[in-house]
Amino acid sequence: MSEMERELDWNDEIEKDSDFTLLPEGDYDFTVESFERGRHPGSDKLPACNKAILKLRIDSNEGSTILTHNLFLHTKTEGMISAFFTAIGQKKKGEKVKMNWNAVIGAKGRCKLSIRNWKGNDGEEHQSNEIKKFYEKEEKQFKAGEF
Repeated sequence: MSEMERELDWNDEIEKDSDFTLLPEGDYDFTVESFERGRHPGSDKLPACNKAILKLRIDSNEGSTILTHNLFLHTKTEGMISAFFTAIGQKKKGEKVKMNWNAVIGAKGRCKLSIRNWKGNDGEEHQSNEIKKFYEKEEKQFKAGEF
């Protein structure tokens, strides 16, 4: 938490407007801003399991946004976990690797964003971005004479 961040009191004055930016569907670079360990309580589709709560910063010409993305630590979702670690360069396709969560913050990668439509508790229709796919980290191609 930065020095300026703090808990608000019930009677505090507020000023800052929402900085939510809905980005168009497409491919974007991301940086992992933070990572938190959490627990998924279980649902119809996935039993209870650990989860990684990632905050990914996506900068674009349309603006910047911080996207929350959950990685569920379960064999049903192992492909998405593997794709994330491949995207940030900690894993190569087809390779078996131990997840190194200590090296996740600050890691960079590329992903495909889509727009998700949903109905809120207020009965209104809303939209938000969600990650549909992580792309494999491209190894730097050296030109002749480069080292």
